[in-house]
Amino acid sequence: MADEFDFIVTGAGSAGCVLANRLSENGKHKVLLLEAGGKDSSFWIHVPMGYAKTFVDPKVNWMFESEPEARLNNRTMYQPRGKVLGGTSSINGMIYMRGHAADYDQWRQLGNEGWDYESILPYFRKAEDNERGANDFHGAGGPLRVSNQPYEWEIGKALLEACKQAGIPENPDFNGATQEGCGYYQTTTNNKRRWSTAAAYLNPARGRANLSIETRAHATKVLIENGRAMGVEYRTPGDVKTARARGEVIVSGGAFGSPHLLQLSGVGPGAHLREIGIEVVHDMPGVGSNLQDHFNTFCTYKISRNLSLNSLQYSFVDRMVAGARYVLLRNGPMTGNGLYVGALVRTDPRFERPDLQMNISCWSTIDRNRDGIISHPHPGISISPVHLRPEARGTVRLGTNDPFAPPKIHFDFMKSDYDMQVMLYGIRLARQIVRQQAMQKLIVEETAPGVTVRTDEEMIADTRERGISNLHPVGTCGMGQGPMAVVDPRLKVHGLRGLRVVDASIMPVIIAGNTNAPTIMIAEKASDMILQDARAA
Repeated sequence: MADEFDFIVTGAGSAGCVLANRLSENGKHKVLLLEAGGKDSSFWIHVPMGYAKTFVDPKVNWMFESEPEARLNNRTMYQPRGKVLGGTSSINGMIYMRGHAADYDQWRQLGNEGWDYESILPYFRKAEDNERGANDFHGAGGPLRVSNQPYEWEIGKALLEACKQAGIPENPDFNGATQEGCGYYQTTTNNKRRWSTAAAYLNPARGRANLSIETRAHATKVLIENGRAMGVEYRTPGDVKTARARGEVIVSGGAFGSPHLLQLSGVGPGAHLREIGIEVVHDMPGVGSNLQDHFNTFCTYKISRNLSLNSLQYSFVDRMVAGARYVLLRNGPMTGNGLYVGALVRTDPRFERPDLQMNISCWSTIDRNRDGIISHPHPGISISPVHLRPEARGTVRLGTNDPFAPPKIHFDFMKSDYDMQVMLYGIRLARQIVRQQAMQKLIVEETAPGVTVRTDEEMIADTRERGISNLHPVGTCGMGQGPMAVVDPRLKVHGLRGLRVVDASIMPVIIAGNTNAPTIMIAEKASDMILQDARAA
């Protein structure tokens, strides 16, 4: 006999942990949370600077790889994704960024009632416990601690001053009245530790008798009978199990995991499923389509003084000192994420909102891939132009009918001239920033793209060779109406009963900024809708 629950949530990631907490909060509903990965017990998960370790740790990371990208010299894009309680919120860069208010108004204009900025702002505030306190834009007392930068870097102050000297106005709050400008990022950290959704939402709910949490429990199939999701089949290290849902199955595996599970369950593009050998239960061409991600490249600079984080990799002494400071005193460079300063700008003054984010890091890297984050063997900084409004649209498909095989991910990056022109603007802007007086005494040389890369053609060639995914995948179970939409504005899967998708995959259009905070907001709003519908049933 299968165990029965009111709600089954597949995936204990950024959204799944929120759902588990909120749906079990009133004690009336029996909730099962399934997580394919393990517990978030790794030391490096909780140290803010530890994400350089979890970036390539297969114990907590799916370590996906995309298909070759034709316009990027057939290179694949490394895709770290959390395989642990908290999901990618347990291994990400911890930047708290919501996007632009107009992003959500655009969702509403696409027919998604209730997703305009005015409607979703209360859910951002509900989730938040901001160090700066509550105001019209921010909340205090919520589960998600949002903190100021814990460690003041001299190089960070110089870079912020250089941005202002380059003509970018200072912005003290990217998530407030306006998004445009330069300033310091806030992070999802608490007491100088990572504050993932596992820490913020799941830990406080663990003692509830009506919440069951299973780790090492890989969901392999949503069980659908007569057009209704009736339960989930999942595998543990020792068995194949089935859980039945009296109310709903909520798929929450992220932009890669959710379409992957739906397709394994026979919900997806019919021709593709038949080709793979999956029985078609519900033909939905939008499942796994509409994949969007921000795209970025890196401009790196050698600096004249040891003011960067690079020495934590090339200097044993600096590494030991930083580790001791963190463990014994809870201070020093390991309390932060190395990404202190940012700028959001418009590449065309006619645009109503920023389309470029400049991530400014107190370190510089030779490469970031499945072999690790490899710093330069000298002090350095990097300025990373990130395209916030890409025109590229990709897909997530099954490679085989084996539920443990990774999905086939294809971004189709650089499909338009606009996508490339934003990158060229960003490279020029990075060079303009480091030419300012605040940085002139610190910059030794540009190490990438390098002084020999000057013309548009040379910068285009460099971007095709070095540009990468910014690791913000969304959109693969898009919300809306029409033949390519997967869920409606209440996040119910079109044409099926008892089945919702709640995670970043439902975004119809990618937001302008980091995607973790919006995913948490989505789950907060979805929790209210699910409970409302349960009361009405």
